[in-house]
Amino acid sequence: MTNQVPVNLDYLAATYAQAIVRRTAAKKAGDVDNTVTKALGVLQENGVYACFLYLLAKEKENGRVVVDEMLKLLKDLKFDQSIPKPNDPQNVLKYISNTVTTNLERLLLAKETLEQMLIYARYGAKAREAYEQKQEQ
Repeated sequence: MTNQVPVNLDYLAATYAQAIVRRTAAKKAGDVDNTVTKALGVLQENGVYACFLYLLAKEKENGRVVVDEMLKLLKDLKFDQSIPKPNDPQNVLKYISNTVTTNLERLLLAKETLEQMLIYARYGAKAREAYEQKQEQ
């Protein structure tokens, strides 16, 4: 019997959502919210692979940050310790195909956790936007 400590998925989702908001602090909060909201919609409607594909193809700067944090979250879920660089779309998509989508249990865990992360990042961007608007008054 192993004494492995269970992973707190909500903690991981919140941690990486905060990292997205922090790393995009120089960008307009509304743009970050837009990127994350669109990625969340693609994730919910079309799945994990489609979400990564969307972010890599359509969302440039903010998308790379989101992809990087999503990959780090997957690493913390112990899917594979060797994650690709977020600026290498072919390797990112290959990683998602080979590491995440081949196993239904992993796929469902990844989707649920990434969805929670994007929801938190969206609210974080909205909170930052409200704060910025208040500071302008």
